[in-house]
Amino acid sequence: MNTVTVDHADPSIFTVLTLPSAEPGIPSVDFVCFPPRWMCAEQTFRPPYFHRNCMAEFMGLIDGRYDAKVGFQPGGCSLHNVGTPHGPDSATFHAAIQTDTFAPAKVGGMAFMFESRLPLRLSAIAADEGSGLFDTEYCQCWDGLPRAQVPRAADQ
Repeated sequence: MNTVTVDHADPSIFTVLTLPSAEPGIPSVDFVCFPPRWMCAEQTFRPPYFHRNCMAEFMGLIDGRYDAKVGFQPGGCSLHNVGTPHGPDSATFHAAIQTDTFAPAKVGGMAFMFESRLPLRLSAIAADEGSGLFDTEYCQCWDGLPRAQVPRAADQ
């Protein structure tokens, strides 16, 4: 896998299986596998970028480490439903903007993702904050991120 432009490659290139829907071009579910890979784009931000999806995204880590969250352990998973903003944690962001991107780096482990056009819901056990399965401090991973600055248009 190689990036032909800049930044993190679109996850869709790792799609293994697609369940089509009745609407052409809109899958019901995509199953994606992320193997270890080389990041070699220069002068860029290598972790997955901050984004929102038009599909629900359920991701899990099988082995190794995840390149967007410090402390995301094998066996861990995350759910970001339609329109939920997410991206690298503060520590990953700050490390990435200091990284020498002229040097290739092998990243990742083995991760998977299901994307569905239908909203996903946690089971009662997974949603129970007292179960030990639910990370009640998840949103704090973005504490310390700088406020985004939108570039001004050249003609302003």
